[in-house]
Amino acid sequence: MKEHFKSIILESTRASSLIEKEVIQSLWSGYGKIMRVGLEDATVESVVIKHVQLPKAANHPRGWNTDIGHQRKVKSYQVETTWYQTYSKDSVARLPQCLAVETLDNEVLMVLEDLDEAGYPLRKGSVRWEEIAACLAWLAKFHASYLGKKPAGLWEVGTYWHLKTRPQELEVLADQSLKKAAAAIDKKLNSCTYKTFVHGDAKLANFCFAKNGQVAGVDFQYVGGGCGMKDVAYFIGSCLSERDCERLEEQILDTYFECLQNELPKRNEALEKEWRSLYRVAWADFHRFLKGWSPSHWKINSYSERVTAEVIKNL
Repeated sequence: MKEHFKSIILESTRASSLIEKEVIQSLWSGYGKIMRVGLEDATVESVVIKHVQLPKAANHPRGWNTDIGHQRKVKSYQVETTWYQTYSKDSVARLPQCLAVETLDNEVLMVLEDLDEAGYPLRKGSVRWEEIAACLAWLAKFHASYLGKKPAGLWEVGTYWHLKTRPQELEVLADQSLKKAAAAIDKKLNSCTYKTFVHGDAKLANFCFAKNGQVAGVDFQYVGGGCGMKDVAYFIGSCLSERDCERLEEQILDTYFECLQNELPKRNEALEKEWRSLYRVAWADFHRFLKGWSPSHWKINSYSERVTAEVIKNL
């Protein structure tokens, strides 16, 4: 790490010295790393550093080595820095406090609160209903925080899979009926009356759990405008089996909307009616991306196929 970046960490935490303790994870396609840094003489023992190093040539693990993909990732880190500098403080949903952001040449540094130290040390590979409900409550709080806000400096349309940024995946999509309907699905989802900021990558792996069941969210590269159902459908698909996605669908939506209504200044029945009707549309939208990106992916199942067929029929 550059000495300049080390000085930013020390200055923002008022620490006397630092030590790089561990790499938490490498960023997708080798675009840097997230690491935990220990501190001396600071008010906290550690911080999490997101250190982005943008390569001149991309190396995608699935072979999507294209300028479109590279530019999408570059923008995603620009969006994340804007998010932390401008919008994150307005979130009612728990997320890491940003202590500093610094850009130098083709590198970006974000100094973030260590959620492990803050009481959210648990990561889950599988979840019980109580934990799903806690994540749905987090999403409801997040969406309520930004309802009606304009995503200036963020993605105009949030999520990493939305149609405009995924022309290659659409081009190779073998499902012709879905391919023909893709634009109409995208339009229906993105022309909703009620919009908020969506997290854009709200998978189970991006939630940190406290021992008392509370949750915090991380990773804001794909925050942008849109319907909250995008996050809900994507989250559920990331942690439930095909059978449970179908069996619990009504319970999922009831739980989310009860939490959302509780976060709003007053009940908004029109919003709930509109968004409920778009849950399956959001599901079909992600299914479209997935079938073009990785046709053998485990998330492609008969429930998703039936939902998508129904959505196409009702367009």
